[in-house]
Amino acid sequence: MTPEEVGARMAALLAPAEATPSVSGGQRHARATVDVPAATWRDAVRAARDDAELHCDFFDWLSAVDELAEGFDVVAHLWSTRHRHGLLLRTRVPRETPSVASVVDVFPGAAWHERETHEMFGIDFAGHDGLLPLLLPPEFEGHPLRKEFVLASRVAKPWPGAKEPGESEAGGGRRPIRPPGVPAPGEWGVVPTPAGAGGAGEGPRGGVPARPARERPARPARTANAGPGRGASDAGPAPGASDAGPLPGAPGGRAPGAARSGPPADRPSRQGPAATERADDDGGTP
Repeated sequence: MTPEEVGARMAALLAPAEATPSVSGGQRHARATVDVPAATWRDAVRAARDDAELHCDFFDWLSAVDELAEGFDVVAHLWSTRHRHGLLLRTRVPRETPSVASVVDVFPGAAWHERETHEMFGIDFAGHDGLLPLLLPPEFEGHPLRKEFVLASRVAKPWPGAKEPGESEAGGGRRPIRPPGVPAPGEWGVVPTPAGAGGAGEGPRGGVPARPARERPARPARTANAGPGRGASDAGPAPGASDAGPLPGAPGGRAPGAARSGPPADRPSRQGPAATERADDDGGTP
């Protein structure tokens, strides 16, 4: 069956109740979408399951959409494992008293879907006795998927995009709005906030914990003749160090005032071989 045929068949099953069939987007993944009154919600789910032509025997998911002043749309997606087609059933409940019949007796797998929708949107499912918290801690207040719910992340950090509901439309500076149970940013910091930097609604302490300063390791000293990548330990001897010899008085050193007879025979003089020979001849003169 095509999506149009699925929608028409569902509307015929619910007659004389008013049902409005349509087709969702998604091209080849399009689904028949049927809007039904809230009073016939359970009957519509059961009819889609029991009808031989539809045979939507697989419950896929159930959730809701916040339409603000128009209320909440409760949506369920069913699938036929025999005919390989899907069906979206949708109903609307008022914002003041959001309640619809539970379909757990038709599809037991819808139990935790209804629990999550109740927790996130505050919609009551009549006939479901186990609407206990599923994802949030018991002390959490509010319903976070409602559009009037202020996100805690917007409180901790200013948001540069669209304004949250309840904020000023005049622009400019905006006072943070905290949902119930969310502490002010200045109440969980460990670094005192400078005077005048707290902002509206913040406590005496704020900001983020200070990052400890990193200590850089000391660089090794470098000499003038040390090339790139060489430290003081592997640098060559200082200029003139080879000619100085041992210190006076040290083992192997010459006495104070002793004249030097010339460079050793195994090391050529800086002036060449001729100077070495002259030094050897002068060393033998009485």
